[in-house]
Amino acid sequence: MFPDKILIVTAAIAMAAVASAQQPPANAQTPQVKVNVLNVCTPSADEQKELSSALAKVPAKPAFGTDFEVSRGRSTLDPNTPIPGMQSLPASAVSTADWVRVRREFPDGTLFSNVQYSFSVDSKNMVETLVLRVREPKPNDLMQVSIEDSASAVASATAMLSSSTPVSRVKLERFGKSSVVLARCTGAEGNPVADQSAYEPIFHAASSIMERYRDTLGARKMVPQELARLGVGTSTRSSTRTVTKAGAGSKKNP
Repeated sequence: MFPDKILIVTAAIAMAAVASAQQPPANAQTPQVKVNVLNVCTPSADEQKELSSALAKVPAKPAFGTDFEVSRGRSTLDPNTPIPGMQSLPASAVSTADWVRVRREFPDGTLFSNVQYSFSVDSKNMVETLVLRVREPKPNDLMQVSIEDSASAVASATAMLSSSTPVSRVKLERFGKSSVVLARCTGAEGNPVADQSAYEPIFHAASSIMERYRDTLGARKMVPQELARLGVGTSTRSSTRTVTKAGAGSKKNP
């Protein structure tokens, strides 16, 4: 009897010690979680000024250094990761996107260090993105400017690049502060469409920048050529497709 009692008491002490170790100290503070909600449809007056100011800093007639990079590739899209400008994928779908990217460097002593232009196409959308990165960002100041437009049900990359697609999203990344974003909003079901007429000057300025850099970087000619090397726009194209996972249905090619 006596040895059994010793074992029971010892086990109770051990369980109490584990429970005590798992409890936070009495003076410990719960870490604070800060959530920033971006108002992308109707940014404030201060945010509008910041967007306009950042776009005004983008060189109208850029001069580039000798360094550059052109790349192309194919990536699998994750249905759990939303991509601006692209429609959400069904949970059971696996889709691929073909893309072309070009990067050019600005000369030393300029505000921006480089500009990167990318064009991607999947089975439903084509997305065009221009990113300018600041050379030496300062705290609470601009880090990079991102401009994006997109189109769905477009016959070819050449068709999209031959027209002036209006910009659908402008984003400012700031050092040590939350981003500033302006996006075209169509309104959710049951909700009225947001009046964005006040932001048209910003959208217009961003669209003009995209147009200039599309021409300066030679995207109209280069993108279709590079995509053709991936089979996009040819009769043998098989890269841009949506495939239903095994057991969920069929395979579809556009």
